[in-house]
Amino acid sequence: MVGVPDSYVGWTFLTNHARVLASIADDHSVRIRDIAARCRLTERAVQKIIADLEQEGYLSHTREGRSNMYRIEPDKVLRHPAEAGLSVASLLSLLVQDEDRRAGRVQQAQQ
Repeated sequence: MVGVPDSYVGWTFLTNHARVLASIADDHSVRIRDIAARCRLTERAVQKIIADLEQEGYLSHTREGRSNMYRIEPDKVLRHPAEAGLSVASLLSLLVQDEDRRAGRVQQAQQ
């Protein structure tokens, strides 16, 4: 997978829950297998994270044939008191901006 760093041991700035949510925001019909590869997690860990997000109302899904179609609740407020008032949409907008910036750098390097 292009642009995916090697595995890392230690703390990071984003939680696995945020990474999974960002992957789903990028593609609402993404497969668990693809989320796991992108986030460097096991498929079982991704299933657990999706269940957590659904249980707390941040995410829901419907079956469409053999695939899942995910729906993120953008107005849902983040859980930690330090982020009181910040919504899922605000978190995802920061991650998307970063992703766009990194993609721009990759495109510039390829030219």
